[in-house]
Amino acid sequence: MTASTYQYVDLPDASVVTTRALLTARENITDTVAARAMMCIHGGAGFGKTLAVNTCLHALEPGEDVRKITFRARPTARAVRYELFTAVDLAGEPPRHPSEFDRLLKTALAERPRTFLVDEAQWLNGEAFEYFRYLWDEPSTQLAIIFVGGEGCHTVLRREPMLSSRIFIWQHFTRLNPDEVLEAIPLFHPIWADADPKDIAFADSHAAHGNFRAWAQLTAHTRTALARTGRPCVDQELLRWAFSRLG
Repeated sequence: MTASTYQYVDLPDASVVTTRALLTARENITDTVAARAMMCIHGGAGFGKTLAVNTCLHALEPGEDVRKITFRARPTARAVRYELFTAVDLAGEPPRHPSEFDRLLKTALAERPRTFLVDEAQWLNGEAFEYFRYLWDEPSTQLAIIFVGGEGCHTVLRREPMLSSRIFIWQHFTRLNPDEVLEAIPLFHPIWADADPKDIAFADSHAAHGNFRAWAQLTAHTRTALARTGRPCVDQELLRWAFSRLG
């Protein structure tokens, strides 16, 4: 994974902020990988889940073999097999028969310890989650699996007792509360470093609402406004212009 995966938008000078949620994720992921276990990180869109997980897993590389899998639609077990075939960099053509495919994957996954980051896991149904569980349960494989997704991910896992009972750690990401916003946002980007806390609170209550992705979008528009107006710092008139672009 590269640094380009860390930011929500192409935002020069933005920094990864070590929030309490990120610190907790770092501990949880480290413990999950050490135990070769499965964990679930879930929460609303834009709350910083993927950013936090990418940051934490990057810190474990290159000692840990991390493979990222992302789903954009509801996959079947067959589709999961093909994604894993690609993620593990297996040579040749994928086997046609499921049993042969399963043997190939189990053999490859037994070669050395690996960590799978399964992003957008809210798209997984019970069948897809069950296939990951099937591979993880195999005694010879050495897998840690981090499921990251919206609330649908948590709902599906909780409905399946055989799956949920195997989740080592659950972590719920929520919005930044007002105090966390005032702590984190001045560290997120230089345009907020010297901003009046009242203006940061104003921006959060009217536009960002504790959502890191929304803060990144707002920061991009505010940065543009500063450049165009030549103003030295953020003010509420400038922020209202930025709000107008967010819809």
